[in-house]
Amino acid sequence: MIGGLTYLLFALVFLLAEISYVRKAKRMEAHARAGAEKGKLFSQGPRAQHPHIDVGRCIGCGTCVDACPEGDVLGVIGGTAAIINGHKCIGHSLCAEACPVGAITIVMADPSIGADLPHLTPEFETNVTNMFIVGELGGLALVRNAVNQGRDGIDVITRRIREGNVAKAAAGIVDVCIVGAGPAGISASLRAIENKIEHVTVEQDEFGGTVAKYPRQKLVLTSPVEFPMYGRFRKLEISKEELLGFWGKLSKRADLNVRTQEKVEGIIKGEDGVFTIQTSKGVHRSRSVILALGRRGTPRKLGVKGEELSKVMYGLIEAEAYTNAKILVVGGGDGAIEAAMGLAHQKGNQVTLSYRKEAFSRIKERNAQRIQECIRKTMVDVIFNSNPVEFRAPSVLLDVNGPLREIPNDYVWIFAGGTPPNEFLQKLGVDVGAQDLTAAAKKEAGLKGHAA
Repeated sequence: MIGGLTYLLFALVFLLAEISYVRKAKRMEAHARAGAEKGKLFSQGPRAQHPHIDVGRCIGCGTCVDACPEGDVLGVIGGTAAIINGHKCIGHSLCAEACPVGAITIVMADPSIGADLPHLTPEFETNVTNMFIVGELGGLALVRNAVNQGRDGIDVITRRIREGNVAKAAAGIVDVCIVGAGPAGISASLRAIENKIEHVTVEQDEFGGTVAKYPRQKLVLTSPVEFPMYGRFRKLEISKEELLGFWGKLSKRADLNVRTQEKVEGIIKGEDGVFTIQTSKGVHRSRSVILALGRRGTPRKLGVKGEELSKVMYGLIEAEAYTNAKILVVGGGDGAIEAAMGLAHQKGNQVTLSYRKEAFSRIKERNAQRIQECIRKTMVDVIFNSNPVEFRAPSVLLDVNGPLREIPNDYVWIFAGGTPPNEFLQKLGVDVGAQDLTAAAKKEAGLKGHAA
């Protein structure tokens, strides 16, 4: 009798657990399907690095969904994981690391999808032999990806030097010229020191690259990262200030050959395989080149009357420098939202965010939650379906879905993206977009000199 009751009790517990699981699975699937339908409004799919799911191995547990911090990138539909909002994926691979059965690998989008991305080999080499592209310019977001690629690119160059597969060493010629001193460029520079190869790094702005221009307290890491020679950052989140503080210490290294405020104006590869890098301050010669430029390029302007006014800006370095001001931020991406929130936290500021669409669509989940909180607290006034039509000295004129609205204004920040340096890459002979050269054409392109 007791044994029968025990059996019935276990059966009841199992039945309740099964019912709970089924209900949870149905809720997850309904949420995933809704997210997938919404995602169709904004993107055709992943733009660069993204998860590939082996449906034959997937057990539909949803671990990958829970692991992703970006929100609704993945979902479980019909008992199998699927990409729901591929445009939100920024390639940190936490889903692959979390999958208990190894059903997820991280792959790159088809070149026809990333139509403005350079063609790269698995070693990050362009069709120009011994010219490499690492970091965001190659299609991957995240500081961790940039750091890893900068390190790995130097390892490839080091191996080739030792195997004799680069131009011959000579006086006045360094082993590698690294263009850009952001996360990828700094990592590459440190690895060059570690591998004992001679380098020079040139940066058109300041040490730290675009990270130095992030809004105050922007969190720039979402997963652990390991810098050459300095070990692993174990914190899952780190602020801009902490990272720049670390890099500030690095910049004082006597063996770190980084030259800031020096813009690369052209690169020519000679028939001897040596690159000549023309900059705003002189000339460098190198056996190989790593381009760690980022993708922001030249800030995109709106073409609006009054945009030439000094109060109109395209990058926010330090939010705390602006107080007691009437501010307009234009844009709907993470940069615009983070800038608006950063400015809203400064004393006396009245911040308005203008976005041309009816809702935010491509922002990180944590930013979506934070901006909603700012809206609720009336810290930021968000005006959807709006576009600036004129910037005036004391005000801004907005087209709000037809009617014009004038608001008092002291400063304007425009976050409309930037023009990627594709023209520069093409002048170097680097293939960009869906075009695919034959192996012979690629080899020929690598041997010719290319001027920018």
